[in-house]
Amino acid sequence: MTKAVVPEDILAYPATLRRDRDGRYLVRFRDLPEALTDGATKRDALGEASDALSEAIAARIVTGEEIPLPSLPRGQDYRVAPDATITLKAGLYKALKELNLSIADLARRLKVDHREARRLLDPRHPTKLPRLREALAAVGIGIGIVLLSQRPGRGGVWLPEVQLRQKKPALAEPGRA
Repeated sequence: MTKAVVPEDILAYPATLRRDRDGRYLVRFRDLPEALTDGATKRDALGEASDALSEAIAARIVTGEEIPLPSLPRGQDYRVAPDATITLKAGLYKALKELNLSIADLARRLKVDHREARRLLDPRHPTKLPRLREALAAVGIGIGIVLLSQRPGRGGVWLPEVQLRQKKPALAEPGRA
């Protein structure tokens, strides 16, 4: 039986949005304090937030630091998702750490050389989805796609360059189109 996807399963981080003295919108992430950004409008700020979040996660992969799971949103928090490729690479990175596997172990599982396996984790290397799906499968992780509302305080998630206009989140089970 397939487990239903709930908003807490989504790699989207709660972000606070506040106006500064100059009228710009400041975005902060309590789980990743190094991810700070702003924008002239809410939409601009949230678009920048996704980029800042992606960069913070990418930096943690490069430096070998922990990538925390998102905390639960509070009040009027927005839930911001990083870039899809960074999300998948972060999932692979976290799985290797949790399973205590090295890049050499991943290379053996995928039957590729060490350099190719290392590129799968490199946030700056453009890796295609089928290759990431294969690498994630090699460590026991599947990929599912979930579309959620972007409204704050209602379980919505701000997805990069996507705006959805739905009253309720549209959830999909992993492995289903």
